[in-house]
Amino acid sequence: MRVVVAGSSGLIGTALVAHLREAGHEVRRLVRRAPAAPDERGWDPPAGRVDDGTFDGVDAVVNLGGVGIGDRPWSGARRQMVRDSRNVPTEVLATAVADHRVPAFLSASAVGYYGDTGGRAVDESAPSGTGFLAEVCRDWEAATRKAQDAGARVALLRSGVVLSPAGGLLGRLRPLFAAFLGARLGSGRQYLSWISLDDEVGAIRYVLEHPELAGPVNLTAPTPVTNAEFTKALASAVGRPAPFLAVPEFALQRTLGAMGEEMLLYGQRAVPAKLQAAGYPFRHIGLGEALSAAVGR
Repeated sequence: MRVVVAGSSGLIGTALVAHLREAGHEVRRLVRRAPAAPDERGWDPPAGRVDDGTFDGVDAVVNLGGVGIGDRPWSGARRQMVRDSRNVPTEVLATAVADHRVPAFLSASAVGYYGDTGGRAVDESAPSGTGFLAEVCRDWEAATRKAQDAGARVALLRSGVVLSPAGGLLGRLRPLFAAFLGARLGSGRQYLSWISLDDEVGAIRYVLEHPELAGPVNLTAPTPVTNAEFTKALASAVGRPAPFLAVPEFALQRTLGAMGEEMLLYGQRAVPAKLQAAGYPFRHIGLGEALSAAVGR
């Protein structure tokens, strides 16, 4: 299969390109600079430009990327950047998929689509929730419309928190927990939908190779956990006792505002109903084994 990948230099994209090539697929990587390797193709999303020939003979396009959600405070300008960095490239790729009759378009999204679900488990049939992140995900997914209207198979990859030894959430938390500075957030009852990096890229490949998978697809492990459970498991994975400290909700809200509330106090108990029904063989089902693999213990 010949696959174009946008966002190939990120945490997930780097691992995905290697995984697809190991499986025998041909990958073309989109880059926002002058191409410097035979597998690279240049593009400029704000200008709506992609190098000629990029989509010739292509079987699928995988759209990843977007600026970090929690890297900076949610000022008005940052909120707009979060939206634009997702919607604009997605619209450009959806148009290209439609114009070049590419059969499949896999586009990133997130379980933030569901808003705060409390203790209620949700699968892909659940409606969207409220809040900035839910709004971002709705618009992000809607940006694929041209590809859908042209008849392409569009899969919306609603990822949970990806556990990777190379960075992401664990890259930020591991040093804190190793230094005995880990803490539960608020009540600790909010749910975290997680997935190992191995299963994230494995599931994306599975969606590529299984044409029956279309529409929203939750990329999460089947076992979401509460913040309290995650905190205890991460401490154990780095060889530390379970933290007894808790950061009060009011402190997170006062310090980080809406970003702290939505990212740290909201929770999604999302389950991968479509992947399970399609028979995807998860490599990491339990959080403990996923964390141990990620931290190398």
